[in-house]
Amino acid sequence: MNEHLKVLRSLTPCFYIKRGDQASIIGGVIEFIKELHQVLQALEAKKQRNSLSPSPAGTPSPRPVLQPPIQHDHTPFGFESVGEVGACCNSSVADVEARISGSNVILKIICRRIPGQILKIIAVLEKFSFEVLHLNISSMQDTVLYSFVVKIGLECQLSLEELTVEVQQSFFPEPLFLKEI
Repeated sequence: MNEHLKVLRSLTPCFYIKRGDQASIIGGVIEFIKELHQVLQALEAKKQRNSLSPSPAGTPSPRPVLQPPIQHDHTPFGFESVGEVGACCNSSVADVEARISGSNVILKIICRRIPGQILKIIAVLEKFSFEVLHLNISSMQDTVLYSFVVKIGLECQLSLEELTVEVQQSFFPEPLFLKEI
């Protein structure tokens, strides 16, 4: 058993495993597998979207989508998530998803690698009184997944839908009429 735990620990990034006991190692491995599964699903969805509808010339507009609460969502690993509420805002540039998890928001962004984009996203979060508690960055070739755990500030008046749209808009240059004001 100890040999298997050593192998699991060596295959899992260190920030998923908080302590060296068996429960922490197994819990960290489970979280890592969940994250990998989400990355795989997102990449497959993006690949399917790109193959079905190539993006036309010009700047695409983001489309917000409200996701209803998930009552019992069984994953292939047998885990269950209960009572989550979320919102998505997708475009050909980035997919943005926000979900409530307890008193925090889980924010996931999948996009191609853009220098300086993470700073723009953090600036949007801070502008609307969100505090970044944790950030995980996973990348594969030219695609990157930003996973945030953010605390909702007392002054925050944004809904999940508005948050996803604001983050999505950070990928697009400011319109000219806003620069003139």
